[in-house]
Amino acid sequence: MRTYTAASVLSGVLVLSALVLPGAAQGAEHHGAATELRSLASHDVRPKDAIGGTTFKDGVVNKGKDIVLGVTGKKAVPVTFTAFDEEGLALTQAFLWQGTDSSSTDTITGALGTDDDPVCTETTVEGGYSYSCKAVFTIDPAVDFKDGNGTAGPWKLFLGAFDLYLNISIDDDVSRAGIKRAATLTANASPEPVKKGKTITVTGKLSRANWTTGKYAGYATQPVKLQFRKKGSSTYTTLKTVKTTSTGTLSTTTKAGSDGYYRFVFAGTTTTGAATAPGDFVDVR
Repeated sequence: MRTYTAASVLSGVLVLSALVLPGAAQGAEHHGAATELRSLASHDVRPKDAIGGTTFKDGVVNKGKDIVLGVTGKKAVPVTFTAFDEEGLALTQAFLWQGTDSSSTDTITGALGTDDDPVCTETTVEGGYSYSCKAVFTIDPAVDFKDGNGTAGPWKLFLGAFDLYLNISIDDDVSRAGIKRAATLTANASPEPVKKGKTITVTGKLSRANWTTGKYAGYATQPVKLQFRKKGSSTYTTLKTVKTTSTGTLSTTTKAGSDGYYRFVFAGTTTTGAATAPGDFVDVR
C-alpha cells in the first residue's frame, strides 16, 4: 500500500469520483458510490494532519476471472475484499480504474464505480475491527467503453474507507482484473464426405467486439490452433497453428485420416478473450 499525503488522497478520490459521474468524458455512469464519496469530501470532513489507518487485502474481482464483454448487454461483476481498522469504519468505497496515477485525470484512462456502496460485515478482532465486504460493478460496454477500445486490458481495484472520525484511507492497487473484448470463432471443414488420404480444407473467421462501433470485426494476424477429435474420442489434438489474415479469416489444409471433428481454438490476448469454434464433423470413406 502506498503512503499518501491527505491532499493526494482526496485528490485521487475526487478524480475517480469525477470520472464515474454522469457526463464524464471517459467514465461510466455509475454514480452512487462516487456521489457519496464526493459528498463526504465536500462537507469539510477532510483529514487535516494525517490519513486514516485502514488497511485492505484479499481483493477479488469477478471471482478471479477475466471480465469478457461483447458489444451489447450488461454484465454484473462482483467484487469482494476485507478491511481492517483499529477504530472501526463508517464507509467503504470501491472503484475499478485504469492508468498510471489515480490522482490525476491526465493519467487515468478509465474508471468505474460500484452500483451501490459495498456491504460489509463487521467482526471484532484483536486490535480492532475486521470487515468482510462485497459489492457489484454493472458494466455496459455500449455505454462505459463507447469512447474507444483502448480501455481493454488490465484494470486495478481502488478501495477507500472513512473511519469513525472521518479520516480517509485508500489503496489504489489492491488487486488486478482484466477487462477484455469478447471474441467469436468459426470453423468449416470440407469436402463432406471425403475419401481417406484426400485433402480437407478448414476455413473460419476470428472476430472480436468493437466497443466503439457496437459490432464485431475480424481480428488480424492472430495465432489460432487447428485441432482434431476422432469420432468416439473426447480429446482434441492440435494439428497445427495458423494465423488469421488481415480480415480475421482462416484457411488451412490437412489430410483425411478418419471420421472426426475439426475446430479452431484461439487462446486470447491481454485485450481479447479466448474463443473456441464448434467442432465440424467430416465423414471419411
